Amino acid sequence: MKKRSVLTLAAALCAGTLGLTACGGGSGDAAADGPVTIDYTWWGSQDRADRMTKAIAAFESSHPDISINPNFTDFEGYWQKRATEAAGGGLPDVMQFDLSYLRQYAERGALLDVEELGDAIDTSGIEESLLPSGRIDDATYGVPISTNALGLFYNPAILEQAGVAAPTPEMTWDDYQAWIREVSEKAPEGVFGSGDYTGTLWLFDMKLRQEGKQAVTEDGELGFTKADLKEWWESTAALRADGSLISAERTTQLSPVSVFGAGETASEFSWDNFLAGYLTDTGAQQLEIVAPPSDGDDHGLFLKASMLYSIGSNTEHPEAAAEFIDFMVNDPEVGEIFGTSRGIPASKAQRDGVTFEGADAQIVAYEESIADELGESPAPLPIGFGTLETNFKRLGEDINYGRLTVDEAVDQWFTEAESAMQQ
Repeated sequence: MKKRSVLTLAAALCAGTLGLTACGGGSGDAAADGPVTIDYTWWGSQDRADRMTKAIAAFESSHPDISINPNFTDFEGYWQKRATEAAGGGLPDVMQFDLSYLRQYAERGALLDVEELGDAIDTSGIEESLLPSGRIDDATYGVPISTNALGLFYNPAILEQAGVAAPTPEMTWDDYQAWIREVSEKAPEGVFGSGDYTGTLWLFDMKLRQEGKQAVTEDGELGFTKADLKEWWESTAALRADGSLISAERTTQLSPVSVFGAGETASEFSWDNFLAGYLTDTGAQQLEIVAPPSDGDDHGLFLKASMLYSIGSNTEHPEAAAEFIDFMVNDPEVGEIFGTSRGIPASKAQRDGVTFEGADAQIVAYEESIADELGESPAPLPIGFGTLETNFKRLGEDINYGRLTVDEAVDQWFTEAESAMQQ
């Protein structure tokens, strides 16, 4: 990584509009004042935490003047903590970020424009088409870590027990629902074909893309109607009614492990980089991924920046934070540690440093199999999208628990969406 002097960097930052604490006489970076500690936080499973511990150890070994104070939690708890910290002006130095929340935090001045750091973070090995994921207007608030795509996971061992054929990319949605019902009827007691997948906003977006729409338009408006959402949430009503889906109660009991990870469903939609975690959770020898069902030729798929690195605008150690991000994005050893567990590495340096074997090779092969039909990657989503996503899941659960009818849930989501997107 190319380095600039801390004095030059500090001058550039103070001349900007971010008002960093460092400009007021903070302790500076390691190069200027000796060892520093930076706070770093991420969301994920225990598998990701174990890998992260190894990656942090590799960084600290090669950067003895910078210590990392690590912290991680589950996805929902993660954003609750960030909201509290942002309100108090105390975000961590470095954070794992998601497209759903990037604009919300960036436009409120909570994130550092890393363009202010010059060439401190090397992004030359990241595909140009992916970099806009972290850009808003002329500023860059997120550095892509990896890419992923949606897929349908299934467990061959469960299907063998049930005597049911594997799902295929040629399945229509009706085919898939018939498949779910057959698995639930024939699988061992307590094992089902699937959970109710309609509570996931990204899957709804995928279904909309199959129909030539999108959940959010380029100008930040909703790209669907109440009728579209009602159709989506009602699409699994018959499966809910006849008990073909694992119950909402059991799903809650198993959380934070998914029903598929617990081995209690034969299939689950998710991002392809979940494969490593699923293998750990299930203990299965083999799990498979295929393109999701579609009623036409378009599966509605796209590559997404699975996550990004961002720096809090309140950091007192911007250069140390940049050194850490540069290492985590570009170092081949880090690529080898994570493999594809966070998605396929975004930087060429890390991809070249990874020997894709086993699950990693499987994810690469899956993304190659869908490469010819990938749609446009999403840019940073509008302010409020993270809230929309959370509310979507909550209302999907309310439908499953019978607390709300589909019509009530649709009306409530649109009311909450209008409020969230006006904030």
